[in-house]
Amino acid sequence: MPQSKGYAATDPKSSLGPFNFNRREPGPTEIAVEILYCGVCHSDLHMARNEWGQSIYPMVPGHEIVGRVAALGKDVKKFRAGDTAAIGVIVDSCRHCAPCNRGEEHFCLEGSTLTYAAKDRVDGSITMGGYSNNYVVDERFAHTVPANLDLAAVAPLLCAGITTYSPLRHWKVGPGKKVGIVGLGGLGHMGLKFAHSFGARTVQLTTSLKKKDDAIKLGADDVVVSTDEAAMMNHAGSFDFILDTASAPHALEPYLSLLKQDGTITLVGLPEKPPAVSVFSLISRRASIAGSMIGGMPETQQMLDYCGQKNITAEVEVIPIQKINEAFERMLKQDVKYRFVIDMSSLK
Repeated sequence: MPQSKGYAATDPKSSLGPFNFNRREPGPTEIAVEILYCGVCHSDLHMARNEWGQSIYPMVPGHEIVGRVAALGKDVKKFRAGDTAAIGVIVDSCRHCAPCNRGEEHFCLEGSTLTYAAKDRVDGSITMGGYSNNYVVDERFAHTVPANLDLAAVAPLLCAGITTYSPLRHWKVGPGKKVGIVGLGGLGHMGLKFAHSFGARTVQLTTSLKKKDDAIKLGADDVVVSTDEAAMMNHAGSFDFILDTASAPHALEPYLSLLKQDGTITLVGLPEKPPAVSVFSLISRRASIAGSMIGGMPETQQMLDYCGQKNITAEVEVIPIQKINEAFERMLKQDVKYRFVIDMSSLK
């Protein structure tokens, strides 16, 4: 079995530390990937500290993986040894239900298998994530990477990228549409880049005017401070679509007032507390509140290919694995622009 090493949490209160374990040998349609980079998602912190009540220990987090194919099964068709491969939030599904058959494996009716802290469908073990030196996955759940993109900056596309790309595509964001992005963090900055690239009039909605210059550089046509009532009033009833990426608890009412008739606000952030909404805010303009999460395997590949065509990647700060606990604390303080990425060569 492939020897693996990484960083793991052993309980909700422990810091992440060195951890050795084994991966299985790749099966006929599986690849073994030597991990080069792994993004640090806020959900990694939630899971490591069991803030959602579903964590399994020991836990090796990480689901924004880019690496090199080191070995492959005899029936693999999509990859060759030495190819670059990317792995995201899910690594398996039932593969036969209606969502799986239409390439929406993340909506698998039997439940998709997460990259870490989940029961592996193949051997019943607990999946260990990308804060490690290698990974084994079926080629269906791995993606090719455009050769022109910086690999460290590609890693966050596997979660932050597809989480924002998918709803913007689903709600047909493009020319002639006015789109708001709530929050300018790991998710928000990718939503801003994509919405601008799709040709929409894109407005950054933020609680801090300090982020104005960054938002403009990333593609915002305008920046509105959501606590400025006059500024918000100037945009009332004018948005076709709002993508809400904020992970901290916040009121939705101010943003609902910005929507046109039949407008939609889609939530992709994961606040600890559920939002409270007045029904009158919805019925007065036939507005919709929706949710979205990542994307299926075909759409994720489509997103990566699009990023290659448009030269779109995440804004990252690359760190050694030894600084992961410091990175978690900095994330809580929003002290990162805009995604930490671990250089896995630091494990050696």
